Amino acid sequence: MFAYELFVGLRYTRAKRSNNFISFISFISMLGMALGIAVLITVTSVMNGFQKEVRDRILGVLAHIQISAIEGGLKDWPAVAAKAEENPAVRGSAPYVLAQGLLGNEQVVRGAIIRGILPEREGAVADFKSFLRAGSLDGLVPDSFAIVLGIELARALGVGVGDKVLLIAPQGQITPAGVIPRLKQFTVVGVFEAGHFEFDSGLALVHMADAQKLYRLGDAVSGVRLKIAEMLQAPRVAREIALTMNQDVMVADWSRLNSGWFRAVEIEKRMMFIILSLIVAVAAFNIVSTLVMVVTEKRADIAILRTLGATPASVMGIFVIQGALIGVFGTLLGVGGGILLASNVDVVVPFIERSFGMQFLAKDIYFISELPSEVRAADVTFVATVSLVLSFLATLYPSWRASRINPAQALRYE
Repeated sequence: MFAYELFVGLRYTRAKRSNNFISFISFISMLGMALGIAVLITVTSVMNGFQKEVRDRILGVLAHIQISAIEGGLKDWPAVAAKAEENPAVRGSAPYVLAQGLLGNEQVVRGAIIRGILPEREGAVADFKSFLRAGSLDGLVPDSFAIVLGIELARALGVGVGDKVLLIAPQGQITPAGVIPRLKQFTVVGVFEAGHFEFDSGLALVHMADAQKLYRLGDAVSGVRLKIAEMLQAPRVAREIALTMNQDVMVADWSRLNSGWFRAVEIEKRMMFIILSLIVAVAAFNIVSTLVMVVTEKRADIAILRTLGATPASVMGIFVIQGALIGVFGTLLGVGGGILLASNVDVVVPFIERSFGMQFLAKDIYFISELPSEVRAADVTFVATVSLVLSFLATLYPSWRASRINPAQALRYE
């Protein structure tokens, strides 16, 4: 019996001279659903890629876990690092000094975050060596007062490797003439490009000993940064490390340090999914109008089928199959087109930008200038499932109305 219902449903789906308009509406419903699904998969994949790309670039400069003193500086940082490394998930540690300063060159002054590092240990927690575009971290040695700048910061100051910049520390010296800020001339020994505008335009690296002298920290540091084997386990590992610490320290993982940004991206992703799902819903409910017109046109056929012994459930099944076929083909077309488009965003977007002379992502607004994409099977499966469920639900009412047609009334004027 199912084969019979499938056969009749397929016959009704195909175009005939008497129902070209209905077939056109069916095609538009199918196309609308496919377009909505393709856009939804593409946007979701781009949001996934954007989140992953920015996260990876942030963690290329920052660390998975950061340990800092609650008040003042961290004095016995080797002991803190050794204690943290007892956790089997920790792969490396490095101390740091973090402060603010002004960098000047001639008439140009820019604010920057000054980070004091130990070059020999920095590679264990960050990936600055792969970010370097000029110079080397090896130039950062104690008492050399050398500095490595982000590429946008170096461009704004108009300096390169070998040039001098003036670092102004906000902590001043008290003199008879008043408070005078501390000034020190640094030599640029490297330029890095992390691909994240916030760091490229506002981060400068110096040797930790030079930062301690300039900011009068003595032997203290701002904290210790840690790298772990699996970054997604950072919240759990941070809690474990915090329980083992003997000193009054604050342990924070990367998700807490950047919680505002990642929460905003997650909310935006959910809202975009809900908004774009409405496109799929509208296309799915177009099936209702299509089936209503088909049922109206096929009243006589339905009456004849009923007189030949077709049950109401069988009649209902015919139109459920017809509507479901529209949903299935639209879903398959949309999933295929969405995966194809999402997988080639890096080709399609530059082509559109060149064709219209525009840029979708400005680095100073969106942190990155390239549109990434990451297609996840779970997202594609969820979108396809929602689409199929909506298209099935859209067939129920018109199919039920078809099953309720009275054969005698339908054939009265035939």
